[in-house]
Amino acid sequence: MAFVRLTALTALSLVASPVAAAPRGECRVVELAFQPMQRMDLSPGVNPPPQIVAWVEDRNGVYVDTVFITQETGTYGLGNRPGRFDLNSGPLWPYGRRITTFPVWAHKHGLEFPELVFQSGEDTNLSHQAGESSRETYYCRPMQRLEPAWDALTCASPGFVGTDKGKLDPTKRSKYPPRQDVTRVPSVDSVDVDRFGDLNPFDTVSQATPMTGVVADISWPLPEDLPAGDYVMWVEVAKEFDHNATYSADAYPAPSGIPWTEYGVAYRGQPSVLYRVPFTVGATETVASTTDYIGYGDPDGLDGNVRAPDATISSTVVGSGALRFAIVPDAASMYRVRVTARPEPDVENPSSPTEIAVVDTTNTTATFTFFASGDDGTIGKVKGYEIRYRAQELVTEANFDEPGSIDPHLTLPIGEPGEAQTFTLAGLLPTTQYSVAIRALDDCRNVSALTVFEFTTPERKFGEVDACFIATAAYGSPLAADVQMLRGVRDSVLRKTVLGELAVEAYYTFGPAAAAVIGESELLRATARELIAPIVRYARSLRR
Repeated sequence: MAFVRLTALTALSLVASPVAAAPRGECRVVELAFQPMQRMDLSPGVNPPPQIVAWVEDRNGVYVDTVFITQETGTYGLGNRPGRFDLNSGPLWPYGRRITTFPVWAHKHGLEFPELVFQSGEDTNLSHQAGESSRETYYCRPMQRLEPAWDALTCASPGFVGTDKGKLDPTKRSKYPPRQDVTRVPSVDSVDVDRFGDLNPFDTVSQATPMTGVVADISWPLPEDLPAGDYVMWVEVAKEFDHNATYSADAYPAPSGIPWTEYGVAYRGQPSVLYRVPFTVGATETVASTTDYIGYGDPDGLDGNVRAPDATISSTVVGSGALRFAIVPDAASMYRVRVTARPEPDVENPSSPTEIAVVDTTNTTATFTFFASGDDGTIGKVKGYEIRYRAQELVTEANFDEPGSIDPHLTLPIGEPGEAQTFTLAGLLPTTQYSVAIRALDDCRNVSALTVFEFTTPERKFGEVDACFIATAAYGSPLAADVQMLRGVRDSVLRKTVLGELAVEAYYTFGPAAAAVIGESELLRATARELIAPIVRYARSLRR
């Protein structure tokens, strides 16, 4: 499977910028192929796609490099987020450091990072004060399983969702990087957020999770100074909610005695499974493969040992345990993981994508088309695309890879040169000007000139907002303690009088329209918190 990395757009300009470097003439490439599978016996809300990481070791077991990592861990910090590791999970759940994701890889790469903790220091609490919760552009808020958005796999609140991005603990260490995608909001986020991008070395090989049921084709150009010889490709595959009789919700339950246990469900099922493929790098093409997993990782994520296959790992349920990858028929053999090492002629950089156009927009999404590039000029299919977008600022060669350029890591099937391609961006803001830049890349990771496009999203339609309303918009989360107290005042005090009931009805009539605006501006949120503060103080006095 080819891949695409994305960013944003609407219609002002289309520009191609110069290419930085000429092709080398030839490179050496390692191609990794596998087909992820999905369990069919689970409901959507507890059936996320698998998480996958691949890395290379030399013949002596010394780590060489990470070849591929799914974006949840490589870009969005799944393994190193604020919150205890066994916090419940759900669709795009924002909290809890998932140290059980890739325990073998985590202990192999040899790096350590400061552990992320909540700014309040409370490792168990999903609710955070407004001054600790900035706008969340990727994860959803925690949800309960009965909410309609749970099985729809969408964020429950189309308006403002705020999360605590955390701070770096001065002494605790993690073997997983922090998220790469956030820009600090002053007075809300910790100053540590400015360091997140510099701490994460894996974003360059982070890609969208490959589509299940389709063969993924991952290409890795070998470092020029890597000598020919024998190597080993390791692939580790993890999946939340992959329960069986041994690794059940009863055996690995949700934490008890902490707040908000009604949100999410226990996620710790079967541990990660691993594949090992020895291969050779030389002057000619070599192919190696395996059909069997070599073992599994620590169910608690505490060590990097590979445990031998046993009966505790499911081997009869497609998409579960040992069958998270399908057996793929090949011209020469069958495989679950295949590794091809070969020299790659590289005579010309890929051409740039052309004729970008917006075919549909809402105030938060935009769908685009463009014509596909060629691998060598206009000849052959490219390996993938990288796309970035920025708000209120042009994307350029200079800032393309800077943290302010958003990279959604969307997967896009790669067409023949000149074939129409389509992609959609979500999570945009209304009435906002965006710049998007796209470039093609080939097997050797040579890139085309940037194609840059600008556009403005339409304004929000009146009344288009969810039921979070003003207080939630101001405080950033429907779980925030002050919001809960305000709801208590509403139900126990205001609704017991005629005037109070009128006030509540007025709030529900005019609140949504105001919240739509408040939720998108930190200044307005701060103002709203000041206006609500007397009511909050009154609510607190009732609890004493």
